[in-house]
Amino acid sequence: MSDARIVTITLNPAIDMTIGLERLERGRVNIGRSVTQQAGGKGVNVAACLADWQVPVIATGLLGDANAELFEALFARKGVLDGFCRVPGTNRTNIKISDQADGQTTDINLPGIDATAADLDVLCKRLDALPDIAGVALCGSLPGGVPADTYVSLLARLKRRGVRTLLDTSGLPLAHALNAPRDALPTAIKPNRHELELWAGTSLPTLAEAVDVARGIHARGVAQVIVSLGEDGALFVTEDGTWQASLPPVRTVSTVGAGDAMVAGVLAGWHARAGIEATVRLSVAFAACKLLRLGPHLPPPDQVRERATAVRMQRVA
Repeated sequence: MSDARIVTITLNPAIDMTIGLERLERGRVNIGRSVTQQAGGKGVNVAACLADWQVPVIATGLLGDANAELFEALFARKGVLDGFCRVPGTNRTNIKISDQADGQTTDINLPGIDATAADLDVLCKRLDALPDIAGVALCGSLPGGVPADTYVSLLARLKRRGVRTLLDTSGLPLAHALNAPRDALPTAIKPNRHELELWAGTSLPTLAEAVDVARGIHARGVAQVIVSLGEDGALFVTEDGTWQASLPPVRTVSTVGAGDAMVAGVLAGWHARAGIEATVRLSVAFAACKLLRLGPHLPPPDQVRERATAVRMQRVA
């Protein structure tokens, strides 16, 4: 294992309010059976899962100072180093309605903090001061007030240091990142199928179509293209080949954060300097284990390792 830390960057963190229902019925009064509130945002979830795997991790980004308590409590409980820059404002709330009848989750994402160029400058200086970085995940949407190409400048800054980066975003921020010069491209990206379709501007109903688009991105200079495919597992396009990896379906407690757990698994593989097969198995196992839990948590490591051993990997021609 490396002594270096993984860093996660979350520019638009959120409080995840998850409401459990027996069955969601549109247009009717629905009675909630449970409600939880947890610190969230993609990079925060990634950091929490890495901490459960005993990977040293720093969570940074921009955090509204008006309701930071849930985040601070999560970091203290998990042993995540809090590297967030505090900015004025209230972090957004994401309402997640978990339908226990079919295991599906409906998301309602509210607006969050606004940020300034000065806030980003403070964050950049903080990143520059961090030594011994094994990898950086740049995750999620952008806050109000910053340009859509913000990730491009952060990626270029990190690449100049020789740091491996994984970008997990969508829409315009992803489009800008993939249209950037090679010296600003991320090492890896992790869209889901829908996010890849939005970028491609077309539906991708078959594995072959998703493979073609992912390989096109790889040819642009992105070393690892990872596409989460829901029940079909995940697609991994690398210089060593293309794989589809999956586990048998499980009774899902919540799909929230499964993609973030997959990102955490990739970063855990980077941190351990693992080969591609071990990294693929770990990332799929992280995501599958997360489906069984509410919130950004993994089960004990032995259970994750057991699931990783059971991952089915199939080369794609």
